[in-house]
Amino acid sequence: MSAKKNKNGALASLCEDARKTGIAVLDSVKADAAKAVAGIEFPTVRHEDWRFTNLAPVAAMSYSAANGKAKVTGKNIAAQAVEGLGAPALVFINGVYAPALSKPPKTKKTTVLPLSKAAKSHAEMVSANLGEMSDIKNEFFTALNTALFEDGAFIHIPEGAEIKKPVYIIYASTGGERVSSPRNLIVAEKNCGVKIVEHYISTAEENCLSNPLTEISVGEGARVEHYRLEFESRNGVNISTLNLVQEKDANTLSHSVLTGGAIVRNNIHPKLAGTGGDCLINGLFMPTGRQHMDNFMKVEHAAPHCDSRQIYNGVLNEKGRGVFHGRIIVHEGAIKTDAKQTNRNLLLSDTAQIDTKPQLEIYNDDVKCTHGATIGQMDEEAVFYLRSRGIPEAEARAVILRGFTRESISLMTVEPVREFLEKESERWFAAALGN
Repeated sequence: MSAKKNKNGALASLCEDARKTGIAVLDSVKADAAKAVAGIEFPTVRHEDWRFTNLAPVAAMSYSAANGKAKVTGKNIAAQAVEGLGAPALVFINGVYAPALSKPPKTKKTTVLPLSKAAKSHAEMVSANLGEMSDIKNEFFTALNTALFEDGAFIHIPEGAEIKKPVYIIYASTGGERVSSPRNLIVAEKNCGVKIVEHYISTAEENCLSNPLTEISVGEGARVEHYRLEFESRNGVNISTLNLVQEKDANTLSHSVLTGGAIVRNNIHPKLAGTGGDCLINGLFMPTGRQHMDNFMKVEHAAPHCDSRQIYNGVLNEKGRGVFHGRIIVHEGAIKTDAKQTNRNLLLSDTAQIDTKPQLEIYNDDVKCTHGATIGQMDEEAVFYLRSRGIPEAEARAVILRGFTRESISLMTVEPVREFLEKESERWFAAALGN
């Protein structure tokens, strides 16, 4: 499928030829988004929310629509999978469901399906929730995903139910300058519980664009823990979005770990819509070489007596560049809000760069909101202290890095994910320190 010329670039042109799913509840949403894309300006550094990230290389590429015809084997998937989580419940190749590689859990109460199947078996629920938490009128990549997606994960946890084992989903990109647009919808009803691990990998080192979008509806008293592990090719582009709305007394945890991608944009947008809600947004990003990783957080406090915490740590090496743009919005009437935001960054070279921009928008009295950011280099006194105790210099530096990254990793409750990230971070340390 070749891209036609469009005033908004090759990406928008893809929407003109976007394949239909043949499912009415999905195609109506896709059609609305395709129209919206043409009217939204492609993000540039002139836009305040994108001022630190230049997407000109992305706009200049002649991407084509992704398909699931690439040959990916179970061995390809297993080689990069998180040990201890078992077989992935769902696997998507370039955003297309791969049933031969997937093993959905068989339960009576809960549902884990590709969205294309859920749109038939749970049509009313999909229709009521799909797109309701996202803005296709103003967000270019949100509209682009909605117009181009072919499939994604659907998870439904009914009232009082719990999926005890983490739902493990793998998204594999095969390169070839294709656009992959997975669309995920999670509906967590009252007093339920679920943990979801989204793992993004590549089976080739070629350039591609991954543009996943996940929407999570969190009912009263529910607990949802969501992971996004970005381990794609360092030649690719990943622009991911998580939109969630949580109701009264709900508890949500969002964990993001970024190590892959040439250009990465990590959008997290929780809305605390019911009283007594609690939200943790935790992340670790580790750019090296010429990688660029942009974390954009927008936390909306729309109800009273809600707490939120943002903890994002960055380790930057060589000419790696990072961005932390954290915005907390306290709406009128959201009294007794307690919102905290922390961004810590460790630069391992003189050429690494971090831009940090904490923001508070408060339209209400009687709230507690704090934000802070730190930027520093390796503590040479600490290195000297460890060396004086007989620890080699490279290991001494690794000890300090280990302590810095463990703050984020320790907040994750899924043990196999923690162990996986500890191993992967050790590999990163060894490469960065020349071991």
